[in-house]
Amino acid sequence: MLGAGLVACTTGEDPTGATLTGAVVPLAAEAQASEWRVVAYESGDGERAARELGAAETGARGTFSIPLDIAAASEIGDDSVVYVVATPLGDARKAVLASVIADPRDSTAISAPGRATASGASSSTSASSTPVGLAVNERTTVATGFAMAQFVGPDGISGVAPGVVNSAGMAGNLVDPASGELAEVISSSPNGSETSTLPAFQSLVSMLAACVADDGACADLLVAATPEGGERPGDTLQAFAEIAKHPAASVVDLFDLAQRGALPSQPGLATAPDAWTLALRFDGDGQSLDGPGNFAVDSDGNIWVNNNYEYGSDPNTAVCASDELFKFSPTGQFVDGSPYQGGGLSGSGFGVVIDPETGDVWVSNYGFAAPAPGCPDDEQPPHDSVSLFQADGTPLTGDTGITAGELNWPQGTIIDDEGSLWFANCNTSTLTVYPDRDPEQARVIDGLGLDQAFGLVDNGTNIFATGTASSSVAVLDRDGTPIAGSPFTGSGLDRPMGIASDAEGNVWIANSGAITLPCPDRPEVGPAATGSVSSIDAATGTLTGPFQGGGVATPWGITTDGDGNVWVAEFSGQRLVAFCGYDPSTCPPGSATGDPLSPDGTGFSFDGLERSTGTVVDPSGNVWVTNNWQLEPIQTNPGGHHIVAFLGLAAPVAGT
Repeated sequence: MLGAGLVACTTGEDPTGATLTGAVVPLAAEAQASEWRVVAYESGDGERAARELGAAETGARGTFSIPLDIAAASEIGDDSVVYVVATPLGDARKAVLASVIADPRDSTAISAPGRATASGASSSTSASSTPVGLAVNERTTVATGFAMAQFVGPDGISGVAPGVVNSAGMAGNLVDPASGELAEVISSSPNGSETSTLPAFQSLVSMLAACVADDGACADLLVAATPEGGERPGDTLQAFAEIAKHPAASVVDLFDLAQRGALPSQPGLATAPDAWTLALRFDGDGQSLDGPGNFAVDSDGNIWVNNNYEYGSDPNTAVCASDELFKFSPTGQFVDGSPYQGGGLSGSGFGVVIDPETGDVWVSNYGFAAPAPGCPDDEQPPHDSVSLFQADGTPLTGDTGITAGELNWPQGTIIDDEGSLWFANCNTSTLTVYPDRDPEQARVIDGLGLDQAFGLVDNGTNIFATGTASSSVAVLDRDGTPIAGSPFTGSGLDRPMGIASDAEGNVWIANSGAITLPCPDRPEVGPAATGSVSSIDAATGTLTGPFQGGGVATPWGITTDGDGNVWVAEFSGQRLVAFCGYDPSTCPPGSATGDPLSPDGTGFSFDGLERSTGTVVDPSGNVWVTNNWQLEPIQTNPGGHHIVAFLGLAAPVAGT
């Protein structure tokens, strides 16, 4: 472990300038800590490449103290990250080690005149003050490469806040940057020994340890990390970013490399995975989430989550409707007093959306609860309202929420590009719209050819709504008038659930093939089939698909990333599924629209997943998925208790 004594500033340090201190301490037994060149960079302005702040060489014990360019250091702000790259002196290998500081203005690794250090003393007045420092080793490198994958390129790390800053924070969920040891999040419940992520991370670290120790292993790592049809990574930091973005490539070769560098104290995977993804579970305070349904991401990258049931740890004990709404930080922790209550919350299902003008959060209330007598008759929830909260969690609606517009078991909820609020009413198969988000102007739209209205999306031109039991998609003008040819029906649709649009207006539909909903009646619509996705081309207005493969089985939620590629939450199979979107240039060579990007049969599997309903991509490129139901679906309380983030996997999407 990197202790304070290892990072004390050197006696030759300029007392009037800022310095960054730390130590390079490789895990590979054959590697030495001395004779590394360490360069510090600042990033956060997406219009330019990373800016060099200073450089130094390590001493005998790997310690370094980098005098920082005072002008550049003075410009480091809340939207910046600072990272270091260490390269062996006189070595042609690309065995680069790296580490990142998410909050450089508060980091004890950076000292400046008049600034308090870890001991609380001023760094200009107390020679005994010793900042904790920054650790640099194989763990910190893998953590930086994966968490910041979408911002790593040949010229280093480049991106804009909040995405690049949040990514650096997520790296801290894998490794403590001050010690270089495993972080609490990855090493303890609900992760740790409960999922495969920790051994997968250990295997990735072993790959780099092999490279640090051996020239041949380093060359093999760069080859194995080269994306199909792409350029070979220039160094190992870039290599791990490429592995994170293309996790299903060269899986066996990378596993074999991990065996060559295996660290006895860090057992990795016993067999090769289907893909080299890293996924982390988050459960807030461990006693609130029960059936998280869907996500909304705000402009800072905070993750808002609605919830089906009141919390119950025993799946055999019936529970009533949840009256809570959750706000997680971009790195997965409860923030700002979360969870929030009040506002008429009543077992929300799939509907949660952020107002882009005010930051307020709308939550539709489906009314999930165990049937009586499990949830007593006098505690059965209403199914006819929407709740409204400020960004700080303050409810703006009363105890019964807002009921205008004949809301009836509402599910999908969106705000269109003109500011109107829409709801899909599962029970009545209607849509409700609040023009300009004003309930007093509420209108009900009927006769759309939908049975069990569920998902909604605005593609920039029209409103699209799925009918789960009718296997149909209605298309409306924003005034609520169906367009010619609406609804879509036919072989391309099979019990559709979630619906999403890319930035160009191409619409994607998750065909569950099996699901109908208890809202409250559940119709019988024939035998279940393997799920699929379909799309509606923005240019031609034609329905295409269905597309299968990639592990798709029972898709529920669906979203698109910054490249327009498609991500699907699976209600079966413990997996995340991906498809190539309408720009195949962002997919592997030879790909076409609708081709699977995740491995056939398994998808991007993760043993920490359960039955998922919602999915979203955040400004850092993490793909979030709900653990909505437990694996055994027929239980008294089936609600799952986590949300899950797949790190650095997708092109980032700005929050609302």
